[in-house]
Amino acid sequence: MHTVAVLALDGVIPFDLSAPIDTFGWARLPDGRVPYRVRVCSVREEVSAGAFTVRAPYGLDALAEADTIILPGVAEPPEVLPPGVAEALCAAAANGTRIASICVGAFLFAATGLLDGLRATTHWIAAPDLAERHPEVTVDPNVLYVDNGQFLTSAGAAAAMDMCLHMIRKDFGSAVAAHAARMSVMPLEREGGQAQFIVHDLPPAPAGATLEPLLIWLEDHCDRDLTLDGIAAQAGMSTRTLNRRFREQTGTTPLQWLHRARVRRAQYLLETTPYPVERIAAQAGFGSPTAFRERFRRVVGTSPQAYRRSFRATGEPAAAG
Repeated sequence: MHTVAVLALDGVIPFDLSAPIDTFGWARLPDGRVPYRVRVCSVREEVSAGAFTVRAPYGLDALAEADTIILPGVAEPPEVLPPGVAEALCAAAANGTRIASICVGAFLFAATGLLDGLRATTHWIAAPDLAERHPEVTVDPNVLYVDNGQFLTSAGAAAAMDMCLHMIRKDFGSAVAAHAARMSVMPLEREGGQAQFIVHDLPPAPAGATLEPLLIWLEDHCDRDLTLDGIAAQAGMSTRTLNRRFREQTGTTPLQWLHRARVRRAQYLLETTPYPVERIAAQAGFGSPTAFRERFRRVVGTSPQAYRRSFRATGEPAAAG
């Protein structure tokens, strides 16, 4: 079982604390087993969380036993970390533990020196302050999260869930991450300018929305050569009405939704099959491998082959592509 330690310091932001607890807690393996053990740790037994007090059952010593450490933000990030915190985090990092910060938790992370020379993010409103305090860190305020491999940082609020779902997918695959996303009522992908690996899923539509049958049909038939007129005919409405309802119910256009559905299918095939890129391009509905590679890189931020190396289950051979 993968142990996640969430470090709650005094003034911890409640959402930053609860988001990883809930997101990792929703994860289930295909056989129903729980893959994560989540522990809340702190310097002392009780810490303030603004409107209430948190009792942390574990101390700093639990960080040494964790596979992943999460650093939630605090209301007033200190210039100097509480005694023992930086040492415990650096020791864990030296042992290969994955460490991730949420929102202004990046200030705590940067104070350890572990982010020196790396790209990082935080809440956009705090990004200039982080860059000023830690000029050795390259601060990017335009992304939802940054994955440097062992060290990750996320932007504010819901971006914490984006990052946690990303980590679940890297740990246990897309099916487990998709289940956690559904249970969290969270799409696997949100619009954003991120240039790192992110999980790409279809824009959601409310259950019972009038477009729901059409969205299911589009996902099932995204390998076909579909046009806007053809989609409108399937929906039994004009293209103008179709575009308007798509905007209202999904926040995007029919063809943009279709492109992302095709990318999502390609991601699944890259993760779960050894098929070459040419076959995946055809099965995902792209006109050619070149068009597939270009669209995939534009949406996902990397090539199909690099994506496969990052997310394919270990121990399974992959075809070239």
